[in-house]
Amino acid sequence: MKLRLLGIAFFIILLTGCSEFQKVLKSQDYELWYTTSMELYEQKEYNRASLLLSELNNIYRGTDKAENIMYVYANCLFNMRDYMMAGHYYSEFVKTFPSSQLVEECQFQSAFCYYKSSPNLRLDQDDTRKAIGEFQLFINMFSSSPKVEEATRLMDELRDKLVEKAFMNAKLYFDLGTYMGNNYQAAVITAQNTLKEFPGTKHREELSFLILESKFIQAVNSVSEKKEERVRDTIDEYYSFANEFADSKYMKKAERILKQSEDML
Repeated sequence: MKLRLLGIAFFIILLTGCSEFQKVLKSQDYELWYTTSMELYEQKEYNRASLLLSELNNIYRGTDKAENIMYVYANCLFNMRDYMMAGHYYSEFVKTFPSSQLVEECQFQSAFCYYKSSPNLRLDQDDTRKAIGEFQLFINMFSSSPKVEEATRLMDELRDKLVEKAFMNAKLYFDLGTYMGNNYQAAVITAQNTLKEFPGTKHREELSFLILESKFIQAVNSVSEKKEERVRDTIDEYYSFANEFADSKYMKKAERILKQSEDML
């Protein structure tokens, strides 16, 4: 019985709160909107606060309240997990109020929103690249910030993600083989581009061997006028691989590729 009464009391309070909020909305008293939005923000009522702030952001543009409104609005959106819009307003804050004491925080948050929006490996990684760019901008702008270490760590994590994506793509092309075209060449190009962009990747050995193996398979299946050139290219690739990865777990396979390539000449 007591629990039921408590539930009814809570429901009445909720309805009263909704009613009071509706009165504020209908009042068109923008000073009341402002004070109410700040109170709601402090109470972590981010949805309601954002409804008022989205309007106030335009109404108070160019005034002494504009800076705080945009900052609090961005924070509301972030806490509502609307990272795309939150990132937009953090970025706008940096552009609009470049001398604000909050610029450092907002630049970091802009990058962090892209980090939070970074999708799984099977999807396009545009937001991942944007996050890296925004974190790098943060480091350039605030090199002495205590947040630099965290920004660097998150950038490394995002770069690893891009490498994993590229590694997956290269392996996918290799596994597709000659299905609907020469996917081995696509595997070579993808792997080479990944090594150029991320020379220190942990997948360097696997990518390097994938290039060697892909070139060898292309040489084996080449038409006669291209065979010799591709075989010699494979042999050159073998020596590059062997020089860098003399103790590689792939060395026995690499040596077989070398022998078969030399036999084809």
